[in-house]
Amino acid sequence: MGGKKKLGLKQMERIQERRDVEDKTKEKKEKAAPSKERRTIGVVPPDVKNEKLVNEVKKMNVLTPYAVASRFNIRLSAAKDFLEQLEQNGAVQLVSGNHNIKIYKPVAA
Repeated sequence: MGGKKKLGLKQMERIQERRDVEDKTKEKKEKAAPSKERRTIGVVPPDVKNEKLVNEVKKMNVLTPYAVASRFNIRLSAAKDFLEQLEQNGAVQLVSGNHNIKIYKPVAA
């Protein structure tokens, strides 16, 4: 009884032409798009004994795993381990935190 009305020949030709033009432009865009370079993020935490890194960390006001990870281009898990090692060495002090996030501050010399 009901249903969609069948298109005429001229209408079907117009739709087909539009699809062809859209396909060509999509192909050009895909070819023209430069491939994104992926930087590998370090999995191993930085060396705690490196004085340059420790001094750079001490310059930061608040130390969170995210801040350290973005600063040194390492993963969050590696940043957490790095901060825990710094706390054990006495370079930073735990201010607040729970099992999800910990907030540290540098210890004044």
